[in-house]
Amino acid sequence: MLQTRRRNPVSDCPLTAALAAVGGKWKAIIVYTLAESPQHFAALRGFMSDISQKVLTEQLGELVADQIVRREPTGPAPAPVIYSLTEYGHSLLPIIDHLKTWGRGHIERFRDEDDTPSEET
Repeated sequence: MLQTRRRNPVSDCPLTAALAAVGGKWKAIIVYTLAESPQHFAALRGFMSDISQKVLTEQLGELVADQIVRREPTGPAPAPVIYSLTEYGHSLLPIIDHLKTWGRGHIERFRDEDDTPSEET
């Protein structure tokens, strides 16, 4: 399964390139999950029960095309395919850790606001 490299949707914009590569609902979660250990497709789907098979396939394909994830067939179909982070994919882990830390603080910030009783008029 050869993946074609995707083009940057806004040329010469590093933020757009980064968001195209790892933005969206699932890509950072996939990378974070694969940082723990290589996984086969069914195991990844088990970690992310809300993701459809179609979307997981698309997201993995894009991550493979961007050389962030490696796809390793274990034999002829229907043998499982193992997904793992490439060395390049590992370079994302500090960024994802920072996002996770920021996200935890963001949740806490609004959790405190959600616990504040509102005034009735």
